Amino acid sequence: MSSIERLLFAIVFFGAVAFFLKNVFRLIATICLGRPANRFDRLWSRLRNMLVYGFGQLRVVSERFGINHFFLFWGFMVLAFVNFEFLVAGLFPDTSTVKGFSLLFMGRIPYGILMFLADIMSLVVLVCVVIAVLRRTFFRPAHIDPTLDAYFILSLVAMLMIAFFGMNACEASMGKLAMASWMPISNGLKIFVSGLSSEGVHSLARFFWWLHALVLLFFLNYLPYSKHLHVLTAIPNCFFKSESLVSTVPRLIFKKGEEFGISKAVQFQWTDLLDFMSCTECGRCQAACPATNTDKSLNPKQIIHEGKLNIFKNASAIRATRPADILAPAPKEAEMVAPLINGSEESISTEAIWECTTCGACMQVCPVFIEHAPKIVKMRQHLVMEKAEFPEELIAFFEASEQRSNPWGLAPTDRTKWTTDLNVPVITDGVKAEYLFYVGCAGAFDSRARQVTVALTKILNSAGVSWGILGNEESCCGDSLRRLGNEYVFDKMVKENLEKFSKYGIKKVITYCPHCFTTLKNDYKQYGAELDVIHHTELINNLIKQGKIKPAPSSNGAIVIHDSCYLGRYNQIYDEPRDVLKACSGGQSPLEMERCGEKSFCCGAGGGRMWMEELVGKRIYLERTQEALTSNPSTIAVACPYCMTMFEDGVKDEKAADNVKVKDIAEIVADSI
Repeated sequence: MSSIERLLFAIVFFGAVAFFLKNVFRLIATICLGRPANRFDRLWSRLRNMLVYGFGQLRVVSERFGINHFFLFWGFMVLAFVNFEFLVAGLFPDTSTVKGFSLLFMGRIPYGILMFLADIMSLVVLVCVVIAVLRRTFFRPAHIDPTLDAYFILSLVAMLMIAFFGMNACEASMGKLAMASWMPISNGLKIFVSGLSSEGVHSLARFFWWLHALVLLFFLNYLPYSKHLHVLTAIPNCFFKSESLVSTVPRLIFKKGEEFGISKAVQFQWTDLLDFMSCTECGRCQAACPATNTDKSLNPKQIIHEGKLNIFKNASAIRATRPADILAPAPKEAEMVAPLINGSEESISTEAIWECTTCGACMQVCPVFIEHAPKIVKMRQHLVMEKAEFPEELIAFFEASEQRSNPWGLAPTDRTKWTTDLNVPVITDGVKAEYLFYVGCAGAFDSRARQVTVALTKILNSAGVSWGILGNEESCCGDSLRRLGNEYVFDKMVKENLEKFSKYGIKKVITYCPHCFTTLKNDYKQYGAELDVIHHTELINNLIKQGKIKPAPSSNGAIVIHDSCYLGRYNQIYDEPRDVLKACSGGQSPLEMERCGEKSFCCGAGGGRMWMEELVGKRIYLERTQEALTSNPSTIAVACPYCMTMFEDGVKDEKAADNVKVKDIAEIVADSI
């Protein structure tokens, strides 16, 4: 390398590195605008998550095409060492008097292994790029957007690999490739330049060297401005991920003068801002979302993309008003140049916010653990508590829940009507029981769900379980209120319920509804509650294993099972309902839908959608019912009152009610004993 080249490269290198570091600082400063959050606990667990999901790409390879990304990622990981050597050697090259920089100091064998891996992985990366281009061009899935940015990035990667091979092939041809014997591909490619003169080979080598250098430095600085920003943020996001899907909406403390919910991007916690910047735009959330699948305006990928644009636009304005070196949250009074909700293209539409069922499918499949649903709930909190802007049908729901502590608005004294002529103990000051059966609003007021409550009562009495109910003292747990953003009434309900639990010394709770189960088990922990909450499918499974109930083979015909989002995805209860059905079917496992287990498709009633009409696109419950009917079942087995309602409506709409019954697992067990 001539002295002029060395000087020119030094100028380009230090300029590019300075610009890159400036961009990194800009990203960090933008993330710091968010509100504080403690994600530095459980450090060993977080380190494991980063290794398994960030470097190990576990969620990435869970989808069929993910293996292509896996090899791209690890190709770049290996090539990072070689590119480091390449750049430093450009600053300190071989001269007539001084040996240039090289990683050869590692030892000949370790260095040779590194160069062998780099040679092989460069070819692997190039093949992966070709496959990705072909897929995007000819076999593009609906959830992948045909962006020019993606093609541009792939072109840059391809140029890097071609420049790598071209540079090394020329070096090998001139006998200057130090580890030629360890680099079979580069060494083999020298045949393509063997016909050139030595001057021609030298010139071509310098061309490929500069091509590699310029593309590499340009690529480094283009990342923060492209959809591939996740290259910088995805691994940290895996480290800072939430422990689980549940309780990612923090408890609000109601004080005078406080703002409730999220109306500005900077009101999110810094972990949320990192989330927005970590999106890979892979579209997996879009492919899994029940709203997107049924032609609603909600697209979780678009929610995150619009949020990212909004953050960058507002962050630039905020940072312009403060010293450049400050890393601190934005002030509460910070003005937003672009609204977060229902504004320009950098904003999120209110329609999308209200269409979410909070099923968690988007979070379950996201390879970098973005928390979509909690962000939507936080924006709902602003719309409900600050703006009083929400769908009209929720007016009656909110009033009934607050005034009569049940969504139906029925008299609280009607809660125990289902107990008529039944042996149902009521927990009072003088009556204790091991378990509180928390019936829930659906189990007490909905005529169809009451049948499940009665069936569970039969099971509990048959097994000799010590149990009781709160009777008319029971109140709504507040699940739908919280998911819909009415945190104020939810907060009031929680405190009232915990007072009753404390009054009667309640520690163990049985629930029928997965929404009550999740709320009591997880959300109430934010209030210091220490409850041992068990879902009725877990309890029944335990009773069968203990021999306390012995179900005989039932006559329900072919049974197909549906996984409730709040039972399965939120609480990882998948096996227990299947084990119970198996015990009731003479050892025969239930039929499975195409989308089952962690990939189960929502019934459409979660996130408060139970109390709202679907006015756009296909109805979610109909999509799921049609999927269930493809297996020609006699019975659709559920474990949730909301799912029960949705499937019964779907079976009626499909005119299949005469042939297909929808039953809760408790009903199937009760019939068999």
